[in-house]
Amino acid sequence: MEKLTVRNILQILFVEISLLLLILTAISAFSPNIVKSIPGYPGDLPFYLETGYVGVGKDEEVKLFYYFIKSERDPERDPLMLWLTGGPGCSAFSGLVLEIGPLIFNNSACDWHSKSPTFQLNPSSWTKVASIIFLDSPVGTGFSYATNPEGYYSDDITSSRHIYQFLTKWLADHAGFHNNPLYIAGVSYCGKIVPVVVHEIFQGNKVGFQPFMNLQGYVLGNPLTWKEDEKRYHPQLNYAHRVSLLSDELYESTIISCNGAYQDADTNNINCTHNLQAISYNLDPLFDAHVLKPKCISDKTWCQESITGLLDNWANDIQVQAALHIQEFIVKQGTKRYWIRCNRTLAYEYNVQSTVGYHQNLTQEFIHVLIYSGDQDMKISYVGTLGWIKMLNISISEDWRPWFVNDQVAGYSTRFSNDRYNLTFATVKGAGHTAPEYKRAECFNMVMKWLESRPL
Repeated sequence: MEKLTVRNILQILFVEISLLLLILTAISAFSPNIVKSIPGYPGDLPFYLETGYVGVGKDEEVKLFYYFIKSERDPERDPLMLWLTGGPGCSAFSGLVLEIGPLIFNNSACDWHSKSPTFQLNPSSWTKVASIIFLDSPVGTGFSYATNPEGYYSDDITSSRHIYQFLTKWLADHAGFHNNPLYIAGVSYCGKIVPVVVHEIFQGNKVGFQPFMNLQGYVLGNPLTWKEDEKRYHPQLNYAHRVSLLSDELYESTIISCNGAYQDADTNNINCTHNLQAISYNLDPLFDAHVLKPKCISDKTWCQESITGLLDNWANDIQVQAALHIQEFIVKQGTKRYWIRCNRTLAYEYNVQSTVGYHQNLTQEFIHVLIYSGDQDMKISYVGTLGWIKMLNISISEDWRPWFVNDQVAGYSTRFSNDRYNLTFATVKGAGHTAPEYKRAECFNMVMKWLESRPL
């Protein structure tokens, strides 16, 4: 028998104590509520909606709010997905209503100035094939809050660990979902968060933390992944040239004159400065989240971002907050005086500069990955995403090819794999920064096939 050293004993004690702490915190109070109806939708909801708060962090001072919708097909067997919206600071409710959830705004019954927006059912909801937890994270997002001012300070690592702790507690309270395949999904800035959460889950499973999480894969949409080295690579410039937003002459002249220094160009370099001004002249008038859509120029003209007002009006209604069982602490005491879709005032530190290393480590695990990009997104373009995917040095198992919905090209995909890690990359034709917002049917078809391990 191997002789136990002091270090071995301390390691064993650390694991046992950590396990005990997780078990104890999992026992802490929950506040799940079944929501049968909501303002804006006539009659009872035809799906299961649960809302609640889960306390995480030191002394459970952070209260993360969630919406949970059971699969409308077979919740006992269908996958369980955690959905994280980007920002950081953008509420998961926007993912629920604008992207993949069972409700969408009824544009025929209300305009974008409406104080009382109404809903209709989304026939392409991902809840047709999966149970989904929509989580307001990090603290200060949506209806999530902290019980003291210090609790509002967060960062990439802390936020990711809070999400892992949330999952631990939520699964402990929802034992019926322990065996369901688990997927972690996120868009935009959550490209920084999801790989860290996935890493935390694998580490927790390996040391025996309970409940064991049946993690099968992760999903990223138009993800922010790394801060590109602007001195040698500029995906926005590359993308703009590829889709005919910049002339060949201007693009090539900029590459040569600026020598790759696009962000911190030498002001004495007259040619580079002139070219960058010309690029701004060409690109600044565009809506970078979808280059084919109009850019907001006033509150009198509709644009894609105008719909944000509908979310704000709905979520700040007192009857809505009562229906969702928002805790009185947050409503009456003014911890969050006004719900906004994206909170830009977070006390937040961006301490994960790149998650390429996390992805690289995950290539050694048995896991399935779906990464998709709307091909009209210039904010976080598919060009940059493909760039870091290729850095993982995974073999191409299926070459670039079109994928179809209703016999029409819905985008293009390619697959990468080794003996363990399987990654599907897909563009969504005609979609922008949050692809399902623009192409719901196509994205539903994409994720349904991927979850069933079928080629797109």
